[in-house]
Amino acid sequence: MASLGLNLDEQKAVDRFRKDVVEPSMTKLVIVDFWAEWCGPCKALTPVLEKVAAEYADKGVVLAKINVDEDQFIAAQFQVKSIPTVYALFQGQPVADLTAARSESQLKQMLDQLLAKLPVQAGDAPAEDITPLLAMGDEVLAAGDGERAAGIFSQIVEIAPDSAAAHSGLIRALLLAGHKDAAAEVLAALDPVLADDPALAQARSALALAEDAPDESELATLRAAAAERPADMEAQLAFANALYASGDRDAAAAKLLAMVAADREWNEGAARTRLLQIFEATGLEDPWVAATRRKLSTVLFG
Repeated sequence: MASLGLNLDEQKAVDRFRKDVVEPSMTKLVIVDFWAEWCGPCKALTPVLEKVAAEYADKGVVLAKINVDEDQFIAAQFQVKSIPTVYALFQGQPVADLTAARSESQLKQMLDQLLAKLPVQAGDAPAEDITPLLAMGDEVLAAGDGERAAGIFSQIVEIAPDSAAAHSGLIRALLLAGHKDAAAEVLAALDPVLADDPALAQARSALALAEDAPDESELATLRAAAAERPADMEAQLAFANALYASGDRDAAAAKLLAMVAADREWNEGAARTRLLQIFEATGLEDPWVAATRRKLSTVLFG
């Protein structure tokens, strides 16, 4: 892609494309997904692309996503007229239009044909190759889609079974999806050395917070008690804890924020403390945490 005569933004876009797409394509087969936030078909296709890319990572396939609203210049270079548009690139050149492949089987068939013809570097993916996959899983997890995030992280665990970050993501995703027992099983099955990795501290915190997940009848009882006794802070905290343990972190945070607003000093700031524990378990860099932390600051400081 030529870079002469470009303005600063266009040059930055080209540099990003070279780093994220062209350079990996020198040895790998790169699936380039042109998408946008407002595109419904894109959202339907994304899980298919993510799943297949994760399964084919050890065969030398990687996924790169190009937001056409943010990277209009790159989309224009590929003459993208509609989205989703999906290309396969190898050694910096488009080698196939994958847009018509809307199912796993169709995409896999097309990839198998390409991999049979091209000298793509296969073999086990080194640790650095799973970095974009981990970022993808974290992005989906931050969006609150536990089921889809669990699917992504489970694929990464298959590719890199020694990755503490992948196991941590899988545990947190399972918890968000409401599968506490499965999350606990993942942690219990880890090799002791891997289990002691600092990357799993966040998952341990999340699992500890979810340990007392109630069944539906218990949750209904706690909900009724909190509604009947709005001034009873113990009842409100018990309900908030149950909400989080059952996977509803938004409702749990809302309840805890209301408690802080009502009486921030109650029980030595127990509501605020529990909210901070949830922040730690979720991850301090998570967008949901950042947004909820801003709400807490508004409650505390106006």
